[in-house]
Amino acid sequence: MAFHVLHPGMMMELQDLGRSGRRSQGMPAGGAMDAIALQTANLLCGNERGAVALELTLSGPQLRVEAPEGLLAALCGADMEAAVDGWPLPTWRAVYLPAGSIVAIGRARSGCRAYLAVAGGVGGLSEPGGVSAGPPAAVARRFAAGDALACGEPSARAAAWTAALAQRAAIGASGGGLCPAAAPWLAPRLMARGAAGPGTVLRAVPGAAYGQLSEAARMRLWRERLTASPVSDRMGVRLQPDGPPIMLEHRADILSHGVLPGAVQLPPGGAPVVLGAGCQTTGGYPVILHVVSADMPLLAQVRPGDKVRFASVELEEAQQLQLQQERELNLLDAALRLKVFPS
Repeated sequence: MAFHVLHPGMMMELQDLGRSGRRSQGMPAGGAMDAIALQTANLLCGNERGAVALELTLSGPQLRVEAPEGLLAALCGADMEAAVDGWPLPTWRAVYLPAGSIVAIGRARSGCRAYLAVAGGVGGLSEPGGVSAGPPAAVARRFAAGDALACGEPSARAAAWTAALAQRAAIGASGGGLCPAAAPWLAPRLMARGAAGPGTVLRAVPGAAYGQLSEAARMRLWRERLTASPVSDRMGVRLQPDGPPIMLEHRADILSHGVLPGAVQLPPGGAPVVLGAGCQTTGGYPVILHVVSADMPLLAQVRPGDKVRFASVELEEAQQLQLQQERELNLLDAALRLKVFPS
């Protein structure tokens, strides 16, 4: 057993990188809202990128470490108040959590979602098809006080890191108790942009219904700041215009069609909705924009009340942004595989 849940926080879920290849059957892909934060946390723990981790929304849980040898963990994503037995918990780096220690993760000071990964993955590595919850929540798992969380077998390098950090923690112990020890390396800042700010810019390309907007509506769409509504979740983030509703010049009935995360739908009320990782597979609302894949982690960190603006990019630039993000993950993975502790 890895953790005993003392308090589950606001919304704690098991998430991985989602299911692939099943949208034609009506099954949403699901997966972590901020896939970059999840993958970074896993790599820092010596896991494969898609290992199962805990997705925490707006406020985190209180957990007791049950693993007899302690755990290697990493917290990435939103800037959340976090401590281990009162010691500040470093984020965006691997940290040793002693057996019996209490991990307390509080509210998000900025951003919306954080990811807690442990060596071996929470509940073990993801099975083929994934564990991610998507509506309807047939496989969703909400936790309660008293629940237990298991972990899988750590990789060889993760086991070595854990042993080295446990030794450091023992040497630095005071008052008869172990203190947490952090690895001397952390994720590059490019990967750790984490929390979206109050003026988040989402880069996007025109959608299929973009031509149905009037010239004035198009100008508003690119220039106006929209406010994230409290009526937002993993399915989508609703954005409320400060001015009049954004409307199509000529609205026509359309058949339901396939949709993907990042699609910006325009319901009749005129408040755009940016679809998230847990979105449905089909929809009937016009798609006026599509947020580029590289900026979906920023969407994941938008919280109610934040201001959001769209910025236009060309399709080729959007593809290059995604490739650059993948290169950064590959570089982090390669660098961590070479990391050893001095004896």
